[in-house]
Amino acid sequence: MGTGADVRDILELTGGENDGPISKKDLINSDKKKRKKSSETLTFKRPEGMHREVYALLYSDKKDAPPLLPSDTTQGYRTVKAKLGCKKVRPWKWMPFSNPARRDGAIFHHWRRAAEEGKDYPFARFNKTVQVPVYSEQEYQLHLHDDGWTKAETDHLFDLCKRFDLRFIVVHDRFDHQQYRKRSVEDLKERYYSICGKLTKVRAASGTEPKIYIFDAGHERRRKEQLEKLFNRTPEQVAEEEYLIQELRKIESRKKEREKNTQDLQKLIKAADTTTELRRAEKRVSKKKLPQKRETEKPAVPETAGIKFPDFKSAGVTLRSQRMKLPSSVGQKKIKAIEQMLVDLGVDLNPLPTEEIVQMFNELRSDLVLLYELKQAHSNCEYEQQMLRHRYEALLKVNSTNNATSSTPSTEAQAWPSADEIKVEAKEQIIDVVGAPLTPNSRKRRESASSSSSVKKMKKP
Repeated sequence: MGTGADVRDILELTGGENDGPISKKDLINSDKKKRKKSSETLTFKRPEGMHREVYALLYSDKKDAPPLLPSDTTQGYRTVKAKLGCKKVRPWKWMPFSNPARRDGAIFHHWRRAAEEGKDYPFARFNKTVQVPVYSEQEYQLHLHDDGWTKAETDHLFDLCKRFDLRFIVVHDRFDHQQYRKRSVEDLKERYYSICGKLTKVRAASGTEPKIYIFDAGHERRRKEQLEKLFNRTPEQVAEEEYLIQELRKIESRKKEREKNTQDLQKLIKAADTTTELRRAEKRVSKKKLPQKRETEKPAVPETAGIKFPDFKSAGVTLRSQRMKLPSSVGQKKIKAIEQMLVDLGVDLNPLPTEEIVQMFNELRSDLVLLYELKQAHSNCEYEQQMLRHRYEALLKVNSTNNATSSTPSTEAQAWPSADEIKVEAKEQIIDVVGAPLTPNSRKRRESASSSSSVKKMKKP
C-alpha cells in the first residue's frame, strides 16, 4: 500500500514547508514558486563554438525536445484555480467589538480572524464629525449679542447643531418651539453662520483676512417661495405654460428663417448691382481701347453671383469647349432650369465654342442663374406676405366680433385701423426688409430689373 509520502510525491508536495497556515498567495501562486525553483536549479552553459541560434533549437531550460508545432502553455486570461495543499486554514473566531463612533457603550459580536483579535473596528475611520465652534460668555457679550436672540436660545441652537452634525432640517424639527420663539430653517442657518463668521474674524491673527461664509437668508426664502408657487400650479397653468413655450420657439425659428431669407435676398441684390457695374466697366474699357497692361492693373471687382466658371491657366493643351462646362457646384435643379430657359429663348445648348461665343454663353447662363434665384426669393416673399395677410384678416375678424359685443362702432373704428392702412404698412415693412426705397442703391436695382426685362423680351418672336 502507498503511504502518505507516496501521495505527497505524486502530488509534488513536500512535508516540511506545508506545515504552516495556508495563505492566499500559496493557493494561487503555487506554480510560480515551482517555476522559480526549477529555473534556479536547472542551468546549463552553451558549449564553446556553437552558435546561439543552433543552441536554442537543441536546448531549453527544461531539457525538452525542440517544438514541432507552436503551443500555448500559459494561462493568459483564464480563471486562476485555487490549489489546495496540506496547510492549516487560518482560524475564525466569534468575538465582541464596539464602535468608537457610538457613545452609549453598545457591544456587538461578529466573525473575525483570530489574528485580528483586539484591533479597532475597521469601519470607525468613516465616522466624520463636524467641528462646531464653542464661544465663551465674554465673547458672546462682546461680539455675538443680538436683540432677536437670547443666549439660552443660541446655546440650544448650537447644542442641536453639534448633536445632529448641522442637519438643519432635523435641527428645526427638534428645536424647542414651545419654550422659545418659532423659527424657520433660514433663521436658524442665518444665526449659526453669522456667529461662525464673527468668531472666525475675531479669532484670526492680526494682518490676515480669513475666509468667511455668508448665508443669504433673503435669497433662500425667495427661492423656496418660487418653488412653492411652481409646485402648486394647476394642470391648466402647466398646459398654458407649455403652449406659450412652444409658441415662443416657433416665433424664434420664424425670426431666424426670416433673417436668413433677408440676408440671401440682399446678397442677390448686391450681386445684381455688382454684375451691372462690371458690365459697364468692361464696356468703358472696350470703348477707350486701353492697352493690355493697364487692363491687368485695374482694381479688383467684387465676386459676382451666378456661376463661377473655372480658369484654365495650367500648362498644356486644353479645349475651348471645356470652358463651357458647368462646374460641379451647380446643382441638378439649377442645371435643368437653365436648360429649360435656354430652350424657351431658342438658344442652342451646345453652341460653336469660339472665343466670343464661349464668353457670352457663360455670361448668359450666369445671368439666368441669378434671375432664377431672384424669382425664387420673390416667390418666397410673396408667399410669406400672403400668409401674414390671411393671418391678420383672421385675427381682425375675431377681434371685431369681440369688440362688437363690448363697445360701440365709433370706439371700434378708433381702435382698429382700416384694411388699406394695414396694406400700406405691410408694404412699407416689406420694403424695409429688402432696403429703403430712397437709398442710393435703388437706381442700381432699377437697372438690374431693366436688364432682366430685356431677357424676357428675347423670349418674344
